[in-house]
Amino acid sequence: MNSPNFRTLDLNLLRVFDEVMSERNLTRAARNLHMTQPAVSNALSRLRDAVGDKLVVRSGYGVEPTPRAMSLWPAIAEALRQMEASLTPGNFTASEANNTFVLAMADATAAKLMPGLVEIIERDAPGVSMRVLPLLTRDPRALLDEGQMDLAVGYFPAVLADLTSQEQQAGMSAFDHQRLYSGEYVCVMRTGHPLARGPMTLKRYCEAHHLLVSFSGKPFGFIDEALASLGRTRRIVLTVNQFFTAGRVVAASDLLTVLPRHFVSVTGMANDLVLRDLPFEVPPVHVDSLWHRRQGTRSDHAWLRLAVAAAAMGAFGAVGD
Repeated sequence: MNSPNFRTLDLNLLRVFDEVMSERNLTRAARNLHMTQPAVSNALSRLRDAVGDKLVVRSGYGVEPTPRAMSLWPAIAEALRQMEASLTPGNFTASEANNTFVLAMADATAAKLMPGLVEIIERDAPGVSMRVLPLLTRDPRALLDEGQMDLAVGYFPAVLADLTSQEQQAGMSAFDHQRLYSGEYVCVMRTGHPLARGPMTLKRYCEAHHLLVSFSGKPFGFIDEALASLGRTRRIVLTVNQFFTAGRVVAASDLLTVLPRHFVSVTGMANDLVLRDLPFEVPPVHVDSLWHRRQGTRSDHAWLRLAVAAAAMGAFGAVGD
C-alpha cells in the first residue's frame, strides 16, 4: 500500500473523493462540483495512484467504495468540513434572506409544526419561503440525495437503524438526523362507536374493521407488524395516505384507525372522535429531521434546522414530552 506524500498531494483530489463518496455516483458528483465527469474520473485516478487503492468500483448505476476508501473517508470528510467552516464562515442572514426551502412531512406533523415555523419566518426571516411536500415514504434518502427536498421530517426507524449500522462500520454515513419530538399512536373511532365503551381487548380490536394510513399505499403497516408478532391480523377495509382523511372517514363510519395522539386536537374533529389506548405494545414514535450530510455546513441549512427544531419545541415541548 502506497504512503502518499502529503506535501505534494493536490488537496482538490480530496474534495472530489469526498463528493464521490457522498453521492456514490460520478455524474452527480461532477454536477455538484461543477466539473465534467472525465475530470472527476481523472482526479480519482490520480488519487488512486497516490494511495495505491482502487477506492471505488462500478456497481449498477453508480460506484461502491472499497474498504480502504471507507476507512479514509471519515477523516477526510471531517477535515474538509472544518476547513470550509473556517474559510467560509456563516454568511446566511435570516432578516435579509430570500431562500426557498423544501420540506417533506406528513399532514399530522405539518398541522402542529407549521404554525410555529411560519411565526418564526414572519418574525426573523420575512423574505424566506417554505414549500411543504407530502411525505410518501418511510425512507426519503433517495429524494434527499437527488436534491428534491432540503429536509424530511418523520418517523424513520428503519433509516436510523441503517445509519447507525453504517456509522459503526465506517464511522460516517451520507445522512444526518436530529430528534425533534416523541409521541404515541392511539386507536381512534367515532363518538358512539360500540368499542368506545367497555374494555378494548385484543380480540375486539382484531375483529373490528380498520382504516390504515399508509404513505406508500402498501396495505401493511407497523401496527400490522406488531399484531403479526402476536400471531394476529386485522381486516383493513380502506387505505389512505393522509391522517386528516383518516379522521374524517372514521368520524363518519364504524372503522377504527390509528392516529398520533397529538394530531386529534388540531383536526377540528376532536368532539367527533374517541381515543382508546391500543390493546398491545407498540414502539414509541420518535420523529426526526433527516438531511443529506453535504448540507451540513451550509449556514442557510443550519438556520432551517434550528428553526424547525424551535418550532417543534414550541409545538410539542422538550424531546420525549
